[in-house]
Amino acid sequence: MPLSTADIVAQLQKEILALQGFKKTANNRVLQTGLGALKQAFPNKEFPLGAVHEFIAAGAEAAAATGGFVSSLLASLMGNDGASVWISKKRTIFPPALMSFGIAPEKVIFIELQKEKDQLWAMEEALKCEGLSAVIGEIPELNFTASRRLQLAVEQSRVTGFILRNNPKLLNTTACVTRWKITPLPAALPDGMPGVGFPRWQVDLLKVRNGKPGSWDMEFSGGRLRQVSKLVAVYVQQQKKTG
Repeated sequence: MPLSTADIVAQLQKEILALQGFKKTANNRVLQTGLGALKQAFPNKEFPLGAVHEFIAAGAEAAAATGGFVSSLLASLMGNDGASVWISKKRTIFPPALMSFGIAPEKVIFIELQKEKDQLWAMEEALKCEGLSAVIGEIPELNFTASRRLQLAVEQSRVTGFILRNNPKLLNTTACVTRWKITPLPAALPDGMPGVGFPRWQVDLLKVRNGKPGSWDMEFSGGRLRQVSKLVAVYVQQQKKTG
């Protein structure tokens, strides 16, 4: 039975996406972490795994929020038996805190390197290791050539990479599949409940290849991400200011 025009177009789109680096991981894993409407921004409505994602942060507060959001994604990627590598100049993540995102700290290998070229080399080599779930690199400066090398590495191994760029001097073009900005939002709890609330962020997807950028308010609670109504988030911020 001949294919319809719609089927032919859909098949061509899949082939084009595969050529651009959008391929299934080795175990066909799909990120299941409550992304909600955010998934509509991605090709095939799936978070791009086996790709390199770039996060831009300005200052320590935004960098901490970015680390938290990435950890929420990492938990879903690693599952119960995965392992990851986290590369930085100095450790900014408190390993036991990862348990609040469902990550066993002993399954994250922390590597501290002072020189940027050594960090990039270590990240490229780690991304070639098919046994890893993900590789995270806190590397402020990233040129197109270096980002292309990282992207080529993951296209072979299908490992997912996250580049955390805190206070970059130049927001240049890179070969990364996405570019994000994560901003912390005030946490909220039901009236009368004690505690500090669940982590909450404004998630801005600034760039996504073959997708639709957008902005969402997200919260990590119950062991997964969930979308929060922007009206609720605005109300919480106003209450914080007036209270």
